[in-house]
Amino acid sequence: MPNMLTLDVIEKALRLLSQRLDLIQSDPLQLVVCGGTALIATNLRQGTTKDVDIVALINAHNELLSPAPLPAVLLEQADQVARDLGLFDNWLNNGPSSGDGGLYQMGLPDGFVARLTPRKFGSRLTVHFIGRLDQIHFKLYAVADQQGGVHVADLRALKPADAELESAARWAMTHDVSDNFKMVLKETLRELGHESVAQRI
Repeated sequence: MPNMLTLDVIEKALRLLSQRLDLIQSDPLQLVVCGGTALIATNLRQGTTKDVDIVALINAHNELLSPAPLPAVLLEQADQVARDLGLFDNWLNNGPSSGDGGLYQMGLPDGFVARLTPRKFGSRLTVHFIGRLDQIHFKLYAVADQQGGVHVADLRALKPADAELESAARWAMTHDVSDNFKMVLKETLRELGHESVAQRI
């Protein structure tokens, strides 16, 4: 069984990845990370996750870029880190923004970049962890899109206020404009105990 990512393992894996990028003298890389890894790294929750979800890249001019595809050099070195530390093969991936319907491709929440928490893991690797409000946006969308799942507990743990959930709901509806999604979203908000938000969207 591959190793899960605790806070210590996340930091060890990213430092090792940075060292491998140093060894081959690659161009500097900046990753924007969401999901469980960002929750753990920013102390929004404890526990483990199986992978590091990359939602975007940042270039030398501090502009967001699509992570699809991820740089080949990054994937090659990540594969080696997986072997070194016994991680899941796809432990570093662009799953949230891997295609046309991805989070980056469909549009990130307003003010997204200003809420990032950057951390350097070496001279060639900087990881920007997304902020709490953006976690609420992504988690609400995921809960409604998947109709439950593991994201429910994460969303509850973030203790979102009504205004935060309303912002997240309106953003989520720009990603899926169908009447069915809106109906599911309203029901999700009711199940979370936010009836007033469900009525306003």
